This record gives sequence, structure tokens and C-alpha cells, in this order.
Amino acid sequence: MGRTLIEKIIAAHTADRVEVGQIVELGVDTRVARDFGGANVVSHLERHGLQIDDPASTFFTFDCNPTGSDQGYTTNQHRCRLFARRHGFRVFDINRGIGTHVVMEEDLAGPGQTFVSTDSHANILGAVATFGQGMGDLDIAHAFAFGSVWFKVPPTVHVRVEGIPSDHTTAKDLTLAILQHFGSRGLLGCSAEIEGPSVEALDLAGRITLASMATEMGAIIIFPAFTEEASVELSRLSGTGRQWPHPDPDADYLSEVVMDVDGLEPLVSRPGHPEDVVPLSDIEGEPVDSAFIGSCTNGRIEDLRSAARILEGRSVAAGVVLKVVPATDRVWIEALNEGLIDIFKGAGVLVSNCGCAGCAAGQVGQTGPGEVTVSTGNRNFPGKQGLGSVYLASPATAAASALSGVLLAAHRLGEDLVVPASTVRQTPEPAAETVMETPAEKADAPASEPTGEPAGMIEGVAWVLDLDSVDTDMIYHNRHLSVTDIDEMGRYALGNVPGWEDFPQKAAPGDILVVGANFGAGSSRQHAVDCFRALGIGTIIGASFGSIYERNAINAGLPLLTGDLRGLLHTGDKVRVDLETGRVERLLDNTVFEITPMSPVQLRIYRRGGLLAAR
Repeated sequence: MGRTLIEKIIAAHTADRVEVGQIVELGVDTRVARDFGGANVVSHLERHGLQIDDPASTFFTFDCNPTGSDQGYTTNQHRCRLFARRHGFRVFDINRGIGTHVVMEEDLAGPGQTFVSTDSHANILGAVATFGQGMGDLDIAHAFAFGSVWFKVPPTVHVRVEGIPSDHTTAKDLTLAILQHFGSRGLLGCSAEIEGPSVEALDLAGRITLASMATEMGAIIIFPAFTEEASVELSRLSGTGRQWPHPDPDADYLSEVVMDVDGLEPLVSRPGHPEDVVPLSDIEGEPVDSAFIGSCTNGRIEDLRSAARILEGRSVAAGVVLKVVPATDRVWIEALNEGLIDIFKGAGVLVSNCGCAGCAAGQVGQTGPGEVTVSTGNRNFPGKQGLGSVYLASPATAAASALSGVLLAAHRLGEDLVVPASTVRQTPEPAAETVMETPAEKADAPASEPTGEPAGMIEGVAWVLDLDSVDTDMIYHNRHLSVTDIDEMGRYALGNVPGWEDFPQKAAPGDILVVGANFGAGSSRQHAVDCFRALGIGTIIGASFGSIYERNAINAGLPLLTGDLRGLLHTGDKVRVDLETGRVERLLDNTVFEITPMSPVQLRIYRRGGLLAAR
């Protein structure tokens, strides 16, 4: 039986057996830390007295807060600069742009290679057949020091996209259609190889758009089908040529999926959930206050050209703000030389310096309470781009909406638009609350403590959070990312989940958090794990976990177990958990539930106190 693309890349970077589900020691060609995670990587390395394995393959990229508008970020950035100087490796500083894009432009990692970063969208490099992975601070510190990370070989889903979309659709619309099909966890823990006429027609920028939203589908990575055109484009971009790997014709796939996009029209993702995708025509006419064009998903020169063609000779609607942020400095200069900046300024657009922008707190693209924006980003979780409501769409739709002041497809500009009464602006309803139930005996009983004996046995009080796809912004909001003191992180745990804001004050060391499916979806931030470590949470039991979140927790010594115990356990139940066997006992009536235990590799990491603890 042949190998899938991800299996072939992993096999070339490990001496271990490569089988689906096998945990291997994966050699890493390129290792990157960003500005918010970099300082924590430095702390881990210095605390454990570790050196840099290969300075030539190690980099910092400062893209989250290039304006230095936050003292915490600027402090962390400079700490990283000083560390890089001492150890002799390169920093792509605040003027260079989004790190994953710089990696492609500078040929730091290419087809067939492996790349890890503190950026949860490092899998964007699937666009160029590179195995990219977002990981937490501990993983990246390990890669910096040892040149490798542990990794579980994922299964691969083969996707065939049939049909030809309409002339009005873009790569972002195609990507949203695929996201709509799979939802937020339809590819959870899987690699995906995607082919079909519409996929193979994508240029490099379009492939980047598609690959960049793998994380929003729960996927490890998405590999769009190889094309000669993409190979030529990458060579032109990076200045070098590399041999692209291919899956074997007889590769073994987890499943074969066929979906039809024939006649596909522009789409939009409604606020709160990237996968809540609907035809733009269904909600056309919804008033908007602002629009944002940029991010790792749609910040390439092709995206800016698309917007400029629509904006040229026109002006942004009165009372609407349009913000444009190129992905990298190279894109910025190209836009300047091509006259796109003149077009943007003539239309009344705010053009900012290159970087991640709206995905990071305090940067261009944030929204205020009640503000409705159209964004070309990849996430619109509550609070992700501020306190407003965020629609996800293509650059063309964002530009047309900014011009008209309402959600509008670009090909509809100039047509008479009848706005349905249902779209007239109303004061937004507050999000439905998820009320946190306080354990009844909590006030009178002493705080529960983990037993510690035998190793791998946890005993504590349960807290049941019955929600699916609780993302890392809900667990630990991005406005607190400059915090580097783990003890301080605890106070922000679950602070963006309605009804759970006071969880840090009510939880006690040893308590057990019981959660739903896809817990920890979203970014790679280690903070979303460390906030629970700071509170002394004994373990988290979930129906399933975001793949990056799961390894971040294991590496930090916070055990996770997989099993859906919602409805079986209730907030306030005292339980005993055996990490080695997956046996969960409710102590009130000695009822036992059997769930998936930790693997031997995960147990070893837990028992020694974390990935970087003494071996």
C-alpha cells in the first residue's frame, strides 16, 4: 500500500515507523517563534539551560504587533532580539510582515520540508506541499533546542471538488464552500488532499487562501493538488526551485469525499462561527460599518489587486471605514509600485504597515461594540477582532461592501439594490449566556487536591462546560497575550465564555474540567493551557480537542482525556480519574465510566512534569 503526501513527508524526516496513529520523532527543517510566543520560548530555553540546535534553521518573526502599540509586546520583541543576537540566528523584524508568508518568500522552507511555528496557521504552507504545523511555546522550545518534535501520524481524507464555480466567485468563496461542507471539526485531526478543476485552477495566492483555513476545519493540514503553474509561481516568488513530493497512486485514505461547487456564487461566513457559511445573496443588504482586507488568508498582492480593481475611481461610503493591510513588506512595495496604494488612498482607504493586523488585539482591523465589519480573515469567533460582529468574505466582497455600505457582491455594484426589511440595522442581541453552575458543596468543603498517588491518578470536583468548539480566544483572550507570568494567566481563564468569567475565583486546585467537542479550537497560544495550570486544574476531559491544543496541554504536563461525559457527570460531582486506564469514577455512587486513556508517550511526558523537564 502506498503513502499519502503527509506520510511521505513525515517518513523522510524520521527514523521511526510511519503508520497512521504512530507517534514519531519528527525532524524539523525550519523552526519559528513569533513576537507573542517568542518570549515564552526564550523563558523555557533559559530556564532549562538549553542551547540552539541549528541557528541557521531558527528564526523569530514579529508579525502580531508590528506597530509596537503595546508595551508588553515591545518588551517581548526586544527580549527575543537580544536572545537571537546572543545565539546567532536571524530575526525577521516588525517591518517584514506575516512570518508564514516570509518563510515562502525567503525560501526558508519549501516542498517536502517540515516547518513549525507558534502560529496556528503554520499549516498554510500546505499550499506549497510543505508540512507546516502551529505549535505551542514548549514544542517550539524543544524544536529550537533539539531540532525535532513528537508527532502523531494523522490519517488523510481525499477530497474531490467537482464542478466549475460561477465567474463571480474567488478562492475565498471556494474555501468557504469547503469549510461549509466539513464544518469546524469535519477534518479534525486529519490531513486532507484536495483536487478538482476549481482547485487546480487556483493561483498560488488562491492555494494559500485555501490552505490557511485548514485550522478552521479542525484539519492538521490541507494540501491542494500539485500543478506546474503553482510550482513555477513559487520558484518565481522564492527565487529557487524545489522538487515537489506527490502522494502514491495507491495511497490509503481514511475516506474519499466528493463535493460539487458547480455554479457556486459568492459566500459569506456569518459572525461568531467561521463554518456558518451562507450564500451572500441570502443576506445581501445588511448594513456594515467597516471592512478589512488583509491577514495570512487574503493579504497577497493578488488580493490587493482584486480590491483595487473594484475601488478604482470610487469612494468608500460615508461613515464606513475600509482598512487594508498587506501581508508582507514585499507585497506592500509591489502595491506601491503598481499604483495600488494611490487607488486605495483615492478611495478613502486606511493602508497600514504589513502584518497580521485584525487577528491580534490592538491592531488595525479591530471592532467596537455593535460594529459590523466584513473581514477577509479566517476567524470571526466572538471577541477575535474586537467586540463587534465580523462577517468573513473575499477581498472583492469586502471592497464592494465598503463602497456600498451594505453587504454586497462585487458584480452587483451599480445595480438597484432592494434591502429586505429584515436586514435593517437593529441593536445586536447579547450572546446567549452559558451559566456556570457552582458546585453545591464547594463553599463548605475544603479545596480538593490531586492525590498524586499513584502517579496518574487525579481526584477532584467536576466543572461541566457543555459547549462545543470552545476556541482559544474564549479560553484565553488575545488581549492578554503579552502576559508571560504563568501565575498571572490563571485570572483570565475562560474569561470570554459568557457565564464563566468568574471561574478562576471559584475553581480550586485539583478540580476537573469536563468539556464538549473540539475544545481548544483556534490558535496555537500556550496561554490557553497555562491558565489552567496556573489554577491547578487536575485534568480536562473532553469529547474531542483541537489538535494543537491537545499537544500543548500534554507538553505542559496538563493531562487530557478523550470521552464525552456531558450528561453523565454534573458540576459538583467528586470524581477520581485514572489517566493510565481511562477509568473515571463518580465517588458519590461509585459509578464508573470508561474513556480513552493517555498514550504511553503522553504519560511519560506527564510523569516527568512536561516536555522539557529532566529526562
